[in-house]
Amino acid sequence: MARKKTALRALPTPRITLEQWRCLVAVVDYGGYAQAAEALSKSQSSVTYAVQKLQSMLKVQAFEMQGRNAVLTPTGQMLYRRARALLEDAGGLERAAKKVSAGWEAEIAIAVEILFPTWLLLDCLARFGKESPQTHIEVFETVIEGTTEAIVSGAVDLAISPRIPPGFNGERLMHAKFVPVAHPNHPLHKLGRELTSRDLRQHRHLVVRDSGTKRDKRTMTFEVEQRWTVSNMATSIGAVTRGHGFAWFPEEKIRSELAQGVLKPLRLRGGSERFVDLYLIFPDLDAAGPGTLRLAEIIREACARTGAGGSSFTSV
Repeated sequence: MARKKTALRALPTPRITLEQWRCLVAVVDYGGYAQAAEALSKSQSSVTYAVQKLQSMLKVQAFEMQGRNAVLTPTGQMLYRRARALLEDAGGLERAAKKVSAGWEAEIAIAVEILFPTWLLLDCLARFGKESPQTHIEVFETVIEGTTEAIVSGAVDLAISPRIPPGFNGERLMHAKFVPVAHPNHPLHKLGRELTSRDLRQHRHLVVRDSGTKRDKRTMTFEVEQRWTVSNMATSIGAVTRGHGFAWFPEEKIRSELAQGVLKPLRLRGGSERFVDLYLIFPDLDAAGPGTLRLAEIIREACARTGAGGSSFTSV
């Protein structure tokens, strides 16, 4: 406690008030004392006195006369830049305090399974950011058991997951479609027929590693002699586009690669597609703040607007 008091005593006490800095900035922004006074709803004499008092206390000259115009000196330019930053910080602090007093969280953590479309997530975060710019968002891009662990441990406020852990509730957001693909020049495409499991076993399979500490190696894998396991989907996609193997990817994640022709769907006997439902889950709905509830609402609306709750996710 004594250390905290010492630290407080060490803080300098500003001699210049925010209102004086506001007057200085207004004179520059509005082009003169009279214009600044009108913008601030003050008398011109009070604005002039505030700026003169500021210069006197700091023993600096912020303005110099050039003809009939007062222009900033080099020192004045520095003061103006710093004063604007100070006023913006003060305004931001007040807005943040207002948000907190209204019950909006200072930070929201969300676990998002990598199957969820990145562009859609970013759109949702951008929309939320416009409504609550002071709320920090921490996104955990998780895979399989990593998402489940984040939910069960309470490490996040919100989650998007293909699994609903026992004891939790979730609402379906979308039906994501997976397709098996390889580079057009991959040997599997050259067979010129529907592929069997035996055909696949003879080639390398690319898999994204489960991000959980207790990994489920059975999920979305295929028994093959060769396998590369990587930590993120971008690496896996990059490897397959270079002809290093085959993989199942969410169709939404490889739209550009399919359009460019660097990936081509494989024709499998018995069907080539897999489908996975993604759910919106609150680890603790009772403890969810208004910011978390609003972000969840934005995600729901975005998925509904794109038709993601239908048979497959096909919007771009």
